[in-house]
Amino acid sequence: MSKFKQKLYEIIFEADTPSGKFFDVVLLFVILMSVVLVMLESVASISANNQKILKTLEWVITAIFTLEYVLRIIIVRKPFRYIFSFYGIIDLISVIPTYLSLFILGSHNLIVLRILRLLRVFRILKLTRYTQAGKFIKEAMWASRAKISVFMIFVLIIAIIMGTIIYLVEGEKNGFTSIPTSIYWAIVTLTTVGYGDISPATPLGQFIASFMMMMGYAIIAVPTGIVAAEMMNTAAPKNTQVCPKCFFDKHDDDAIFCKKCGSKINPD
Repeated sequence: MSKFKQKLYEIIFEADTPSGKFFDVVLLFVILMSVVLVMLESVASISANNQKILKTLEWVITAIFTLEYVLRIIIVRKPFRYIFSFYGIIDLISVIPTYLSLFILGSHNLIVLRILRLLRVFRILKLTRYTQAGKFIKEAMWASRAKISVFMIFVLIIAIIMGTIIYLVEGEKNGFTSIPTSIYWAIVTLTTVGYGDISPATPLGQFIASFMMMMGYAIIAVPTGIVAAEMMNTAAPKNTQVCPKCFFDKHDDDAIFCKKCGSKINPD
């Protein structure tokens, strides 16, 4: 890797240098701005009165993301590995809708065009590359996946049982027309959302609903406690070095070689 490519690699893929941090901050701003533009385009009054400005800004942002995507492909040692990686696919999704909109024209294709435009909101996923706190939370969530999965199955079982009971108690005359509908009510009640579209009318049904509401508060606290406990056991990552071969980015602060593929992290 030439010195120029190495310098670009440090700026684009890492954040250990002032230039790398500046690049990340600028890109974060562009990502957030692009997502805001997608939201503004969905407001009819804003879109109608500022169509040219919104379109120009969208193309400027697309050009920035395209340049970033091309540079990442050029400077990495194995371009295809990057292209088909998670972040590579996200980077491609962030630019391709705008270009595809040039070829998909006509009133009969408006729904497809709208879907392509809405795909730009996935640019928000690019933020995960630049937030160490996000990686910290992701590690804690992944470490607690088994406990949370068991907990979710337990909650689903409770919802099925309570939904079936309330269906038998209330019946179709009170809006509980089927067991799936009753399970939907049970889930809404357990999560303390309470839409109010279905509600029990009998004293026994109201007693069951009250019991489920109280149970809901305890249920909400459980996954929070599980993730919080894992966060206490998970050290927040500080190293921003990215392996140029496999793109692994969870290295120890004093790491010289990649713990995943064994390559030297910074060959030069």
